[in-house]
Amino acid sequence: MSLKDKVIFISGGSRGIGLAMVKKAAEDGAKIAIAAKTAEPHPKLPGTIYTAAEEIVEAGGEALPVICDIRSEDNVRDAVNKTVDHFGGIDICINNASAIQLTNVTDTEMKRYDLMHQINGRGTYMVSKYCLPHLKKSNNPHILNLAPPLDMESKWFAGTVAYTMAKYTMSMCVLGMAEEFKEFGIAVNALWPRTAIATAAVQNHLGGDEIMKLSRNVDIMADSAYEILTKDSKEFTGNFCIDDIVLYESGVKDFSKYASVPFGELMPDFFVPEDTPLPDEIKNS
Repeated sequence: MSLKDKVIFISGGSRGIGLAMVKKAAEDGAKIAIAAKTAEPHPKLPGTIYTAAEEIVEAGGEALPVICDIRSEDNVRDAVNKTVDHFGGIDICINNASAIQLTNVTDTEMKRYDLMHQINGRGTYMVSKYCLPHLKKSNNPHILNLAPPLDMESKWFAGTVAYTMAKYTMSMCVLGMAEEFKEFGIAVNALWPRTAIATAAVQNHLGGDEIMKLSRNVDIMADSAYEILTKDSKEFTGNFCIDDIVLYESGVKDFSKYASVPFGELMPDFFVPEDTPLPDEIKNS
């Protein structure tokens, strides 16, 4: 199955994993609406919705940059309407926008707590809600959340309670919406990386250039998202996918192109359950 002419609405997407995913889709000729608030360059974060749109077009797709703060219901409603007016519908919704702050209870200001919950949980819920009427009209509709498996171990919460709660809200949207939307043939899945991914967020929040060297590149998330979004939406839903397992199950056996160091030196990501399968082909890459 190809993503040619599929209309993708992505929150965030002006850089990093989100941009990589939609550029991969653009290679098929997908039509992408980038709903993000980065209209002006950020001193620490590369890319805007306009530079992202240019990269999408260069990759072979069509692009609609839409300024959107997903904390605003009016913004989200307008962005969805603009997408439908421009492209004629929505086939895929990617909830990529997320806020992160890895601080403990004492050091987490309530405005940061509110920001993470407004963007991660409420934003994901609201974007999905407003895309829903249009997804119902698609012949292979998907919602994909960049969210982790719901692994209720205290180690994932202690020290980062606010962030973990906010991120798991995105995961709970998958759990509930997958079942609720099954009657419409809409797939709702989550995708999460096994290791750190080399993005500006990792560089800024997890330790700079050294961590970047111990991270996989964004292509592994782009390739695994592509595999998910080209599956039959009626058959593949409610899954909490780990990037390299998705690719392994699709036939990939060499993962060396996704990192500059061996697997054993890569930095593990948060929230990956201990019982996640680790085939030899992945471990030995």
